[in-house]
Amino acid sequence: MLSRFGLRRSLLSCPIAPFVSEKFPPMSWFSSSSTSGGNEGGGSWKGILAQSVDTAEDLGKKVCLSAAEVKEMNDVTDKYPMRINPYYLGLMERKGDPIWLQSVPDIQEITRDRGVEDPLHEEGAIPGLTHRYPDRVLLLVSNQCAMYCRFCTRKRKVGDPHKGITREQISRGIEYIRAHKEVRDVVLSGGDPLLLPDSTLDSILQEVRSVPHVEIVRIGSRVPCVLPQRVTPDLCAILKKHHPLYMNVHFNHPKEVTEEAKKACGLLADAGVPLGCQTVLLKGVNDDPKIMKELMQKLLLIRVRPYYIYQCDVGLGMDHFRTKVSKGYEVIEAIRGHTSGLAVPHLCVDGAGGKVPLLPNYVVKHDAKELVVRNYAGEVYSYPEADD
Repeated sequence: MLSRFGLRRSLLSCPIAPFVSEKFPPMSWFSSSSTSGGNEGGGSWKGILAQSVDTAEDLGKKVCLSAAEVKEMNDVTDKYPMRINPYYLGLMERKGDPIWLQSVPDIQEITRDRGVEDPLHEEGAIPGLTHRYPDRVLLLVSNQCAMYCRFCTRKRKVGDPHKGITREQISRGIEYIRAHKEVRDVVLSGGDPLLLPDSTLDSILQEVRSVPHVEIVRIGSRVPCVLPQRVTPDLCAILKKHHPLYMNVHFNHPKEVTEEAKKACGLLADAGVPLGCQTVLLKGVNDDPKIMKELMQKLLLIRVRPYYIYQCDVGLGMDHFRTKVSKGYEVIEAIRGHTSGLAVPHLCVDGAGGKVPLLPNYVVKHDAKELVVRNYAGEVYSYPEADD
């Protein structure tokens, strides 16, 4: 049986952890006048965010935790913060399920030391700006998220109050962009840019758009998945002013594709914002070809185009999420040819040298006369080489 949070009663059965019965009527968050973001009450996105769980003791009021679990979580959050807002918490059904694994601290984050602090080598001369590719840059504009993912590649600084991103830092990044005329594509990331106030985000977009050689602006956000109530008509009206503007969202499991997420993505799509999804392959969460295929198909139903599936980065505190690369190949082989091509993302590994696409080996033989390939069903075909 589900509680009003959506949590299974089995999680709530501990007598020292009574169920907290606040009710959050999902669809009303979109239609209420409070969705402009100005209302701090429980029904606005800010009010929902303010009620987030950020300590093991808080979580213990919602679900049954042992004293040992509380201690382990506190040990982890001393280094890597926790934030689980009531909406995302309500998607949980049991301990260890895909929602739990993505959001609840695990002692393995601090006991497994394989990995590096900055796996993508993002830190450079200008804090918060990465210029890895010839014509595009990454600009961090926030270090706050609506839910702190346990597999975050920037967990070294996201959520840390001592590592916040200042307006001065953002301005330095924009001045760099202005001085480098080869930059035509700017990706705003964080943290999550959509956690900024509407006026702040609007101002940053205006500054970036004032650079004559910038053609495309992209926003990377997990908000449509983990706090869809943040996507309001007012926010969409701001985004609409700055086209061409694209957004890469982040869903990892079919359970995250809810009616609320569908509504949020619909508002963005109706505002003319093309949506792509960047998914991370995570052990225990989505490393099952059937689950990943279902996720890709569901994304298309909410007007989101699958874009990338990433092998989990080699970052500190993330090693327990990593899968063999062969699992990524298995996932792609289970999708390609078995469903619409629109549902087939690129598999890639990301690192210090940037994204590198990975593809299962469909080539059986290639010589001067022919290319022999196998299709999704394992059938072999010959494609004759062209004459010189």
